[in-house]
This record gives sequence, C-alpha cells and structure tokens, in this order.
Amino acid sequence: MNISINVTEQTDEQVKVAIAGEIDAFTAPKLREKMEPFSLQEGITLIVDLSQVNYMDSTGIGVFVGLFKGMKSNGGHLQLIGLSDRLKRLFDITGLADIMDINPEVKGGVE
Repeated sequence: MNISINVTEQTDEQVKVAIAGEIDAFTAPKLREKMEPFSLQEGITLIVDLSQVNYMDSTGIGVFVGLFKGMKSNGGHLQLIGLSDRLKRLFDITGLADIMDINPEVKGGVE
C-alpha cells in the first residue's frame, strides 16, 4: 500500500503531477493532502498522470471528485491522463468520465 506523488512541472498556469502505486483508504488521505492546495489556486490547469497507478478504490474516486469540484469552483481545470483500462472503467461506471476531462490515450505525458 504505497503511493508516490511527484510534481513534475509547475508554472503559473499549469501543474503536472505523476502518481504511482495504489490509491485506497490507506493512501487516499495522503493524496488528498498533497493535491488539495492545487484546487485552491485560481485558474490553473492540473494534469494528473495515473499511468503508474495499479489500483484505485472508491476512496480514490472521492479524492478526484473533491479535487474536480475545487478546481472548477476556482476557475481551474483538471485533466486525468494515462489511465489503464481498469481505471478508465471505474470512471465510466461511476459516470464521472462524462463530466471530467479524462484522456487515457495520453501515456507518459508526465515524467
């Protein structure tokens, strides 16, 4: 049950973050703590690379829903990239793929 969260690029307008490991009830609080400050910034685009995430449960979904809402309320934009088929399906069956910017085809966009 490990997770790593690395900011790989940051400008005034855009932040790129690479996440690796598992997102579950144990690691979700760490993810939320690390990501929440970005949702409070005005008008930024946050690009989150999930290509190295091998497992995510509903607590992980909850973190991304909160992040999405925070970003949107501050005029920002959240994009999730590099999702495996399994993660993409998780967002599809919850209906979140219809409202969030999810681009599973972009792989390794964040180093």
